Order: sequence, then structure tokens, then C-alpha cells
Amino acid sequence: NPNIIQNHGTKLHLFLEICKKMCNFAAKMRLSTLIYRMLYYLRHVLTAWNTTGESIHSPYLFYIVHFLMRDKSSYYCFADIERRRDSMLLDDRMLDVVDYGSNGTQDGLRIQRKICDIARFQLERPRVQETLFRLIVHMGRVLGRPLEILELGTSLGITTAYMASAHSHNHVMTFEGSSAIADVARSQWSALRLANIECIEGRIEDTLYKYARERIDIAYVDANHTYKATMEYVCYLLPRITEKGVVVIDDIHYSPEMKQAWDELKQHAYVTTSMDLYHVGLLYVDKHYLKRHYRIYI
Repeated sequence: NPNIIQNHGTKLHLFLEICKKMCNFAAKMRLSTLIYRMLYYLRHVLTAWNTTGESIHSPYLFYIVHFLMRDKSSYYCFADIERRRDSMLLDDRMLDVVDYGSNGTQDGLRIQRKICDIARFQLERPRVQETLFRLIVHMGRVLGRPLEILELGTSLGITTAYMASAHSHNHVMTFEGSSAIADVARSQWSALRLANIECIEGRIEDTLYKYARERIDIAYVDANHTYKATMEYVCYLLPRITEKGVVVIDDIHYSPEMKQAWDELKQHAYVTTSMDLYHVGLLYVDKHYLKRHYRIYI
């Protein structure tokens, strides 16, 4: 049957494309790093016993884990944001990027990268971004006021868009080191008609301490993935987090030094409850919470 042959051919083509992308991804990483992440992911899946919220004492945190993190419904803005992601995955324009996280110098590493490559390898996963969106919506309802949201590492602006779309009255301040990437992000926000985002350009070590607000409800850290920078950023932000607020750290299992930073931050004096979602880690500072650590699979 020609239709059956055609369907098998299409599936084979898709399978080969996936294999090709996986091989390209593996080629960009050291083999040891790839094995490290695979092993930690397997460990996380096998040991994430708090996935449904059992044993979480705080009603507020139980609701977040049991309902928000398990919610898979699509909200009004998700499709529009994902269309912006899809368009960038096909955009092969070259950008002159300044990467301050690569060589640790004040001038940064100047490289050329395609927009589609940045979108493929650096953007956060939709599942995590959707969880952030729901978390912000819920926090806004509980507090009954606009939220102050801070993001370190704008990238192409997709995570920023998810956070800003939760409510137009919230204020999102995002920090990006590369002007070329920030310009692409602004074009995405403009297309989505988001007007509650303030983008600060420049080396984060030079801009964060100058522009960060005194009180922050949600801080999302996805910038320089090194132990030193992560500890410096988060330790600066923790005293500014409001009582019901949270610090969200991306790629906590990105490397051994990121894992070390996460392990130490869980024990920080300001932190009461922490949640390991594998791709991101959440740090809560409410003094009414018990000092607990939870491993959750979403």
C-alpha cells in the first residue's frame, strides 16, 4: 500500500532528524558532562517521591505542588508564545553575541551565533515556563497586588514573556548581557503586545546591584552558570525576597559546580524550604515553613 509506505517513510525521516539533532547536541557537550546529566536525571526520576505533595506541611506549598505543578491545561497565552519560539527555531540570522559567562572577563567573549541555535539549546522548556506562569498567577491572587519579578538572563525573551503574561499589572525586570539578544527579545515582546517588561542591558555584575528593587516577589536566575556567579547572585537576592516569594534557579544539575551551588544554597540561613524539580530549583524564605527539601518530578 503506497500510503503505508509513505507513512513509514515520514516516521523514518522524523526519527533520523531527531537522531541528527541529538548527535549535534552531544557534539556540543563534553561526553563526561552529558553522562553526568543523564545519571542525575535518572536519579531524580527514581527518587522524586514528593511529586503529588505528600508530606508537605504548608497548605500554600501543598497547593503549588499538588495542583499547579500537575496542571497540564493550556492557558490563553501559551499558544501565542510558543508560536514565537517556533518562528525563532526557523530563524537562521546570525547575531554578534557577547557572552559574559564563558570566560569570566569584563569584556566577555564575542561570538557569532544563529538565532535558531540559541532557541534550540538555550531556551527553557515549555513545561517549566508554564509552571512559572501558574505560580505567578497564584501568588498574585494570594497577595492581591501586582508582583515585582526579576529575571537574570533574558536570552530570547520566551521565559520573560511567560512571566509577564501572567498579569499586565506585574512588573518584570530582566537583565541581559548581550544587546543583540536583547533586541531579538524585545521584538518578541512587541509581537505579543507585552508592555510590562523592563530590560536592562550590560554585564549583570555591573547592573544588578544598581537596578534591582528593594523587595522582589519572584527572582528567576538563568545567567552565568558557574558556582561563583550563582552564589553571588542568589545570596544578594535572598534578603530582598518577600515572605511568600521564591527564588527559582535554572539548570541546578547543569554541572558539578552548579550542583554544589544548589546544595549550599539549600542550607542558606534565609532559606526554609527548597524544591528540586531537576531542571530548576525553588528556594522559599517564609519563616513559617519547616526546614525541608523536596524532590519533585514534573
